[in-house]
Amino acid sequence: MYDYLKNSTILITGGTGSFGKKCAEIILKKAKPRKLIIFSRDEDKQDQMRQQINDELYDCKISYYIGDIRDPQRLHRAFNNVDFVIHAAALKQVPAAEYNPDECIKTNIMGSLNVVNVAIDQKVKKVITLSTDKAVNPVNLYGATKLCAEKLFVAGNSYVGDAETKFSAVRYGNVVGSRGSVIPLFLEKRKTGVLPITDVRMTRFWLTLEQGVDFVLKSLESMDGGEIFIPKIPSMKIEDLAKTIGPECKIEPIGIRPGEKIDECLLMEDEARHTVEFDDLFIVLPQRPWWVSEKWNHGKNVSEQFRYDSRSNDDWMTEEGLKDIVSTLE
Repeated sequence: MYDYLKNSTILITGGTGSFGKKCAEIILKKAKPRKLIIFSRDEDKQDQMRQQINDELYDCKISYYIGDIRDPQRLHRAFNNVDFVIHAAALKQVPAAEYNPDECIKTNIMGSLNVVNVAIDQKVKKVITLSTDKAVNPVNLYGATKLCAEKLFVAGNSYVGDAETKFSAVRYGNVVGSRGSVIPLFLEKRKTGVLPITDVRMTRFWLTLEQGVDFVLKSLESMDGGEIFIPKIPSMKIEDLAKTIGPECKIEPIGIRPGEKIDECLLMEDEARHTVEFDDLFIVLPQRPWWVSEKWNHGKNVSEQFRYDSRSNDDWMTEEGLKDIVSTLE
């Protein structure tokens, strides 16, 4: 399915996180890489992952690098002879980022800058980073740092010189069941008979881990450098999600936390002028002198006032869809 990864070396930063583990699992099952490198700073999670993955089942060398994207020297060592980098390492908890802004900046911004610089120096072919709807018109520090990471990756294409390294980003919504997401919280709180909701008006974009990984790997294959790929995904009301998980539970509004929005946006009007639409995704094209690709000319230009947010979205997750997702996590 991912033939372009055959006999290649792939490195995943944040490889022991929810996305990283699922991405590694899918790559090992559906692609035939020569080597897969899991780069993360948690030795315990690496050990757990090593025990879960049976190396003998795959004709692929799996390496576990302990390191931090804040450390360019360690990245330089890890990126040696790597073909593709999937940059998933980040601090992503909104409240934690608000309370520890300097730490979030060091990892999400400076760490991403290290990834860009080292990838160029080590002549990595393609590097793609994971972004979020919170990077669009950000109101919290986490979103602001991911916006900066997007900018760093798009601009990285300006500095490659005669190297062939390409940088792009994917931007999508909440991932169902990922570490720290609301569904595991609701499943735990269901035992108490009360589900806390910040605001019953709240809407969010949602996709599964598998969908997120598939979108990233397809974007990695098709990227020409500089694009921001945005999938078309369904919305859901947090209140509907709570009622699906705990139909007998009392819903208790607790107020919006610092840095939260009522609705999320994946594409705003100011980006619409240089965005093309396809059946299953939008692509924000770079407005840079070096952008001369005609690869996406067959896309449809969206109107200058176009906005893609979780409330005006015309695709909503059904009750059956919600139940199917919840059943996989219970």
